Amino acid sequence: MVFSVPVTVRGYELDINGHLNQAVYLQYAEHARWELLRSSGAPGEKLVAGGVGPVVLETNIKYFRELHLGDEVTVSCEFEWAGGKVFKLHQQITKLDGTLSAQVDVVLGLMDLKARKLVPNPAEVFRSLSDSPEVLGL
Repeated sequence: MVFSVPVTVRGYELDINGHLNQAVYLQYAEHARWELLRSSGAPGEKLVAGGVGPVVLETNIKYFRELHLGDEVTVSCEFEWAGGKVFKLHQQITKLDGTLSAQVDVVLGLMDLKARKLVPNPAEVFRSLSDSPEVLGL
């Protein structure tokens, strides 16, 4: 399942060249991930209450087309569950006309907040904490 959220480029997010600052793409991607968790019924506070928290282990971003003030985009999220301690999330930042602006690929884990180690089965933990695990691709 592909989840997405809308975002509009704001003036304070622009760089000296008048386009979206490169670091803000990562903020858009993170915003979409938190919205995804909220939509699944497993918002951050519920995860923390369950003793776990998501952690980013690796991020790769490819920029394709610049974004400007007022551009409206969708930020998508699609899980890749392969088993083991880590999982992947593929994200695209796309203008409303279908133009791909950036692609973000993230490797994540779910950390046991007491042990400070990755849980061995993040998909199962998400499944147990989520009201709608299908939103998470489970």
